[in-house]
Amino acid sequence: MKAVDGLSLSAAHRAALRPGEAVTDENGNVHHLPRFFFEVPSWEEAHTLRVATHFTLSELITVDSREAELLLRTFPHYVPCAILALARYLEDFRREVDAPVFISANGGYRSPAHRINQGVAIHCWGTAADIYRVGDTYLDDEKSINRYAEIAASLGGEVCVRAYQSGDDHLQVDLGYLNIVPRECSEL
Repeated sequence: MKAVDGLSLSAAHRAALRPGEAVTDENGNVHHLPRFFFEVPSWEEAHTLRVATHFTLSELITVDSREAELLLRTFPHYVPCAILALARYLEDFRREVDAPVFISANGGYRSPAHRINQGVAIHCWGTAADIYRVGDTYLDDEKSINRYAEIAASLGGEVCVRAYQSGDDHLQVDLGYLNIVPRECSEL
């Protein structure tokens, strides 16, 4: 995948992706949105590009019409480089549960401009996934979500697993506010 500095993208892409912009989370902590992205030239390439043994890039970037900018629903797409860390974690999770893991639409990466976000969501870093099904089990009740949440949390202290909340229909896991700078890119 070709890595690009978000600051070198078109003005329209910079306005939607807000590369490197400082944002404040719900606890008052300041984080910087991703600055470096992988360029995804087409949906076909996203479907064929394996980011882990059992995951293609398309599974982690599926969005719907709530992606606010038409620009972000067409190609090329720009995906934060940290998406590879998420794919590695999901592969480990899949190995532990010994079953396919399914990410919901809008459940992987979504831009800061996505209408489902209230403020800026952890999904904007490409480090969070909403898992709606594991094998034949839909995660749409407290028992199934808690069962897989325990397994997800056991994979490492770097992962945050959202506790079940009434009405949940998925398990959310996130790796935090990771920003990755590819070797071929400069932060200057």
